[in-house]
Amino acid sequence: MTVVVDPGEPPYDAPPFLELRGPLDTRSLEAALDRLAARRPDGPAWQHRLRPHGPGLHTLRLTMGAPGEFPAGLLADLLTDPPLTGRRVRTAGASPLQLELLADADAHPGTGRHVEQLAWDWHGPLDPERFTAAWQSLFDRESVLRSAFDDGPEPRIVVHDRVRAEVVRLPHSTEDWASVVEYDRRRGLDPRRPGPLRVTVLGGGPVVSVTAPPTRVLLTYHHALLDDWSARLLLREFYRAYLADGVLPGGERRPDMGDYTQWLARQDIGPAREFWTEAAPPPDAAHSPLPDTSGAPDTSGTPAPGSHGTGAGTGRTRLRLTAGQTARLGAWAAGWGSTESGALQAVWALLLYRATGSAGPRPVRFSVTVSGRGIPFDSVERLPGSLRNPLPMSVVVDPRSSVPALLALLRDRALDMAAYEWVSAGRIRGWTGTPDRPAGPEGSLVAFDGRPRNADGPAPELAARGIRVDPPETLGARTAFPLTLAAHHDEAGGLVMTVTYDRAQLAGIGGVLAHAAYLLDELPRIAGEFTTVAEVLELLSAADVDASADMGTEADMGTGVEAGTGVEARPTTDDGTESEAGDSTGTGTGTGFGGASAIITLRPSRKPGVGTVCLVPTHSTPRFRHDLLARSYRGPEALVLLDTPPDDARAGYDALRPLIDAGGPLVLGGFTGCGVAAYGITRLIAENGGRPPLIVLTGTATSAADLARLLESAAERAG
Repeated sequence: MTVVVDPGEPPYDAPPFLELRGPLDTRSLEAALDRLAARRPDGPAWQHRLRPHGPGLHTLRLTMGAPGEFPAGLLADLLTDPPLTGRRVRTAGASPLQLELLADADAHPGTGRHVEQLAWDWHGPLDPERFTAAWQSLFDRESVLRSAFDDGPEPRIVVHDRVRAEVVRLPHSTEDWASVVEYDRRRGLDPRRPGPLRVTVLGGGPVVSVTAPPTRVLLTYHHALLDDWSARLLLREFYRAYLADGVLPGGERRPDMGDYTQWLARQDIGPAREFWTEAAPPPDAAHSPLPDTSGAPDTSGTPAPGSHGTGAGTGRTRLRLTAGQTARLGAWAAGWGSTESGALQAVWALLLYRATGSAGPRPVRFSVTVSGRGIPFDSVERLPGSLRNPLPMSVVVDPRSSVPALLALLRDRALDMAAYEWVSAGRIRGWTGTPDRPAGPEGSLVAFDGRPRNADGPAPELAARGIRVDPPETLGARTAFPLTLAAHHDEAGGLVMTVTYDRAQLAGIGGVLAHAAYLLDELPRIAGEFTTVAEVLELLSAADVDASADMGTEADMGTGVEAGTGVEARPTTDDGTESEAGDSTGTGTGTGFGGASAIITLRPSRKPGVGTVCLVPTHSTPRFRHDLLARSYRGPEALVLLDTPPDDARAGYDALRPLIDAGGPLVLGGFTGCGVAAYGITRLIAENGGRPPLIVLTGTATSAADLARLLESAAERAG
C-alpha cells in the first residue's frame, strides 16, 4: 500500500484527501480510523467517503471535525504498516518464560533486545516466487508463525488463521551486508503483531552466472515466540517446501506451544522450588568479570578495547578459535567427562573468581542457557517456540582444587538442573531472591548453541537442483543480561563466540575477553589431572595477555585479526543508537542527525527550477535505502534527505525553509513511520503562507525502484 496525501486547495484549512494505491483491505482501513477516533474520544466525529477509481486505486475524503486537526500523517503511517493477519481463531496462555521476555522487551523499546538473527549463503539459482511461496506455506502450517501477544494485563497468545509471510528482497547493489543485518536488527519485531519471523534476501534469481556472488539470506526473529532451535527447525521445513514447489506437505503441526503451556500448567512446582531454593547461590557469590574498582577513578566513559564509540550503548565482539584449536579443546574436555560447553563455563568461572582477588575458596555465579527440550513432553525436540531458558549456575572456585575437578563440578550441576529446566529464570528469582538483590537478571549469561539433529537441510536434494547452502550462522541477540557470551560452531569447525555487553557497566571488558580466548586455547596444552586453579591463574597473570593486540578495529563481518594465541577477534559497531548517530561515513545504519548540514543532497537537479523531492527519515530506515532510491530516481528534480530528528517536524520545516522560499515545486516522501513528521511539515508550510507539498508514503516492503517511480509521478503533478 502506498498513500499520497494531497493538501487540496487554498486556504488549506479542510482535511486533505488521500490517494490509496495498491490492494485495499477495508477492514484495515476501518481499524485505522477507529484507532484515530480512540485518540480523541471527546472530539468531533470524523466521517469518511471511499471512492474506487479502478483496480488498486481509491480516494479517501474526510469530512466534519475541527478544520486542520485530522492526523492525516498518522493515518498514512497506519495504512502503510497494517497488520498482516486474518481472523483470530484461538487464544492460549503464555508460558512464564514468554511473559518475562515480553515484559523485558516492553521495558526497553527500540533497543533490539531479544531479537536474534540467523544468516547463511545460498549458492546457485533461487526462484523468488517459489521461495516466497515456501515461506508462506510454512506460515500456514506453523501456528507459532501466526501468533502474537494480546494487550491484556496478563497477555495471552492469539493465533490467527492467516498471516502473510514477510519476505524482503534487496538487490546486490545494496551497500554492504553488515549494514543490512544491523538495519534489520534495529528494525526489530513487535511480538504483539503476528509474524515473529522476517526473511531478508540479498540478491538471487532463477538464473545466476558463475561469477555472481552468492545470495545472502537472513532470518530475524523474536525470542518471546521463537528461539534459535526453532529457527533451525523452521529452516529445515522451508527447504522441504521449496523442494516441493513451494507447498509444504501435511497439515498444521501438533503439538504446538498451546499444548506445551498446558503441559507446564500440570507440573508440580513443589520439587522444583525445593531444588532451586537449595541450589541458590549465596549472597556473596561473585558475578562481575571485572575487579571491584570502588574508590578508583571513574572509567565508565572508556570503551572496551576493540569496541567503537564511547559511553552508553551496547558493544559486540566476536572471538574465534580455529578448527584445530576447537578440536583440541573438545578432545581435552571429553577426556575429563565434560564438553566444550563445560570448558567454556569453567573458563568463565575462573575469570569471575580472578576478578574478586580472593586467595581462598569463593562462590561465583552466572547463568547458562538450556534448550528447554530435555523434558518429558512428546515431540518437544520438533516443537518450534520459545523454550530456550537462562538458568542460574553457581559453583565454589577453590584455588587448591584441580581444573578437572572444576569441570566435574559444573557438569554435575548441569545434570542436576536438567530435571527442572522448564522452570523460568524469573520464577526462580522469585523463590530465591533477597530484598537487596535486583529483580531482573544480573551478571552474565553463557549460551552454547544447541541445535536439532539434521538441522542443516536436505543437501543432496538441493544439490540435484544446482543449489548449495552454507550452514546457517547465529548472529547473537541482545539479552536482559549486562553481558552475554554466546558460542557456536561455524562451517569450518571453529568455535565462534559472540560477546554482547553493556558499555555503561562493563567498560574495559576487552581484557577479560582476551583472557577467555587465551585460556580456551591453552588449557588443553597445560591442564592435567593435578593442575590446580591457582596454577592456571598464575600462568594467566604471567602471560599478561594484551587485550589491545587481540581486539582489532574491523567492523562486524570484517576479516578480523589473528591474535598471538591463534584466536581471531572481531569487534563490531554499537548496537545502540546514541553512539552511532554521528556516523561520519554516511553509509551506516544511522542517518547522522544533527550534522553540519540539515539537508543531505543525494542527487542534484538536472536543470534549474524543476523543484525538489525531499525524503523524510524514520528511526528504522537505514541510509542505504535512501541511496538505493537515489540511484533509481529518473526525474529531473533534486533528491535530498532531511538530516533532522525523525519526529521533529519543526526542525524539518526550518531545514527546508531555503527551498520553500526559493519557490520551486516540492514533494515529500519516505517509508512508513515518517507520515506524522511529513504532515507536520506541510501544516507548518501552510500556516506560514506557503503551498503545502504532496506526501508520498509507502510500506517498508516496497522496493526503492517502485518508490522512485511513485515520487517521479508526484513530482510531475506538483510541477
